Amino acid sequence: MEFIIAILAGVLFATGVYNLLQKQLLRIAIGTGLISHAAHLFILTMGKLKRGQPPIIVDNVTNYTDPLPHALILTSIVISFGVTSVVLVLAYRTINENKTDNMEQLRGNEYE
Repeated sequence: MEFIIAILAGVLFATGVYNLLQKQLLRIAIGTGLISHAAHLFILTMGKLKRGQPPIIVDNVTNYTDPLPHALILTSIVISFGVTSVVLVLAYRTINENKTDNMEQLRGNEYE
C-alpha cells in the first residue's frame, strides 16, 4: 500500500513541477497546490501506519503509535493553505493590474 502512495506522491510532484513551469499564473498556483499535496502524501508514507495504543504512558502497554507524522501533516496543511492563499491573491492582483496572466508578457523586454 505504501508503494502505491509513494508512486502517487511522485506523480503529484511531477505534475506540480510541470505546472510551475507553465506561462499562466493560474497553472503556477495549481502547481504549488499539487506539490503541497504531494508533500502531505510523502510525509504520510514515510511515517507508516503503526497500530497500537494512544501515546499515553500506561502500565502493561508496550506498543504505542507515533503522533509525529500526523502533527507534521497538520502543520504542512496549514502552511500550504497559507502559501496557496498568498499565491492566489498575488496572481489575482497581477492579472487585474496588468490585464494578462502570461508570464512572458509580464516579463517585458530589455528596453523597459
